[in-house]
Amino acid sequence: MESSAPGDPGVEGGTDGGQASPGARTVEACKQYGTGDAAVHALRGVSVEFAAGSFGAIMGPSGSGKSTLLHCTAGLDRLSSGQAFIGDLEVSNLSENDAAVMRRNRVGFVFQSFNLLSTMSVSENITLPFSISRTALDTAWIEYLVDLLGLGDRMDHRPAELSGGQQQRVAVARALAPRPEIVFADEPTGNLDTKAGNELLGLLADVVRTSGQTVVMVSHDPGAVGFTDRVVFLVDGRLVGELVHPTPDTVLDHMRIHETR
Repeated sequence: MESSAPGDPGVEGGTDGGQASPGARTVEACKQYGTGDAAVHALRGVSVEFAAGSFGAIMGPSGSGKSTLLHCTAGLDRLSSGQAFIGDLEVSNLSENDAAVMRRNRVGFVFQSFNLLSTMSVSENITLPFSISRTALDTAWIEYLVDLLGLGDRMDHRPAELSGGQQQRVAVARALAPRPEIVFADEPTGNLDTKAGNELLGLLADVVRTSGQTVVMVSHDPGAVGFTDRVVFLVDGRLVGELVHPTPDTVLDHMRIHETR
């Protein structure tokens, strides 16, 4: 895909662009649900960093803590101990109000369950971040996203009138519309066919390359992770390895190693 998004500032991103500042990171992140014998340790001392202007991924088996790490790093959930940062801002100790302001101004999030508002049209869902922040619409960028994601003939529809894949595309457009500093995506291609999924991943990679934004996604698909600059692996809430410039084959090899341990 050509790097010709409207308003492209020409900022070089990615792990090869020499940008060393952290987009997001955790330090000894722990998350526990419940207490005593019923306690579930979703994260066990995870320290990981995703560079600004890079496309990162988190992989691991079901129950490994992938989504928990994503949510805690984004300030959507609170760590039991340890720290989480967006840039230089520690989000793990923010008040609920300050965390909400931080997410509104700096973070985009694509949820597995879409989290679209059922009473709003596709157009209204996509532009919701601008309504909440009371900022002017970035019309050219929104039109570019809508066209790329194939939503042009669905703008007046409501979520219930869309397929799961179409709802996912609306959620992605909403997350990207205000050009946030960092986008967190939880299985963003989970409801898309291969062609649509690859187009979406190409868009995310292009946003990183051309706009210097940071994207961190959870995925179970080695093919999807092949679009990223780096992937980290979790098992039982612990960081067990990483790959730089992963390919589907190297990801599968890494997963097989840890499955046999």
